[in-house]
Amino acid sequence: MIKEVTNPEEVEARIGKLRLLEALLFASADPLDEETLAARVGPDVPALLEELRAHYAPRGVNLARTGAGWSFRTAADLAPLLRQEEEVSKKLSRAAIETLAIVAYHQPVTRAEIEAIRGVTTSKGTLDILMEHGWIRPGRRRETPGRPLTWVTTDHFLDHFGLETLRDLPSVEDLRAAGLLDSRPVLLGLGGLADDAPAAPAPADED
Repeated sequence: MIKEVTNPEEVEARIGKLRLLEALLFASADPLDEETLAARVGPDVPALLEELRAHYAPRGVNLARTGAGWSFRTAADLAPLLRQEEEVSKKLSRAAIETLAIVAYHQPVTRAEIEAIRGVTTSKGTLDILMEHGWIRPGRRRETPGRPLTWVTTDHFLDHFGLETLRDLPSVEDLRAAGLLDSRPVLLGLGGLADDAPAAPAPADED
């Protein structure tokens, strides 16, 4: 609940903080987390963010949270009116799309686990492409023999795909209803890593 301020001096101070918060978010090219904002605005940033979000809710630009960061985004209902068709020079390969889906749904996941689900060897180039897009990053190493590196998605991944948290990812049922699930091993593997028997790796991907 937003604290009601009645003292004129407190009202003026609060308006000043809201204006500063608004300016910081507008000026930043990337989403800003609450810790960064609090260092500039003060400890009451969470309440101020909610107040600012409510203020912008009916407007053409909304204040949105993606992962740990906050940023201004075009209102969802206006997106179709602003969308422009443009030629994409290079689309993601099937290998990259499948690898990204596995990381998103199974994270933290190791390269070996990705290969077990896909049934093919994952080339280093596939992970490099996803890292260049800023969608995945290295996670913690597993406390198992060899201490393999794990992979997780980033806040930029959430921001790019319009998700607030990973809980907003479509479920397997949603994907199947939309016709996005077929008999390919990777898509069947989204049901759960524990249900997939490791397959003998085939030749590496061609990225």
